[in-house]
Amino acid sequence: MKFLYDFFPILLFFIAYKMYDIYVATAVAMAAAAVQTFAFWLKHRRFEKMHLVTLGLLLVFGSLTIFLQNPVFIKWKPTVINWLFAVVFMASIWIGDKPLVERMMSHVIQAPRPVWIRLSWLWIAFFAGIGALNLYVAFNYPEETWVNFKLFGMLGITFAFVIGQAFYLSRYIEDHEKPGEES
Repeated sequence: MKFLYDFFPILLFFIAYKMYDIYVATAVAMAAAAVQTFAFWLKHRRFEKMHLVTLGLLLVFGSLTIFLQNPVFIKWKPTVINWLFAVVFMASIWIGDKPLVERMMSHVIQAPRPVWIRLSWLWIAFFAGIGALNLYVAFNYPEETWVNFKLFGMLGITFAFVIGQAFYLSRYIEDHEKPGEES
């Protein structure tokens, strides 16, 4: 359910683009991200960092896109966000006692530190690569192709990466069922 909630502004951006244009879609995404961020606050009485970062970057790049009537800014936003995530994941390897990926997943999976470090580097490479791929598509293909890629391509690549990560980590998932017990 959280995935659909986080996906909300991207989906509305896509729909608005198909119905109108990049500028309306950008304004819709900005409004949707603001609603998403404040709805989360109303429900949980706290802000989620990812929502705040996304909203902040969307407001900056979206405003530049709308006011300067230049879609190049909104095309850069996914890359900036992904590269920012890559930097954060990289910094977390050396800052703190656990890499970010371990902090996010260690309540579910117990793995040795080298596995978490390797997984961190995989996420860093993923974020850097998807950011670069976004720029390639944004500046080498028509705008409509980029919008479709932003929704379907980036989502599909992310889904495939997460599935691959699940297979990689599956050997570290412990079965908490006791011998002789049936579920």
